[in-house]
Amino acid sequence: MSKEYYRKRIIDLRASLEREKESKKRDNERYAGLVKSASTPSSKASYRKQKVDAAARHDSHIESLKRQIESAKESLKREK
Repeated sequence: MSKEYYRKRIIDLRASLEREKESKKRDNERYAGLVKSASTPSSKASYRKQKVDAAARHDSHIESLKRQIESAKESLKREK
């Protein structure tokens, strides 16, 4: 692969990372609103669980993107 490929890959991954962080923030706000407006304790508990699960999915994806960025940086160093 070329240096330009890795540079572009890093830029794309950083953009994906930012989008994922924004998505996590939006989901968190949405679930907070659902919990606040829930009428029964069981639905509140369900929304809280969904909120935690969604945050965990986002965190996992964010960590994966960070690892991919580091890998691309290492590959770029090897190309030089």
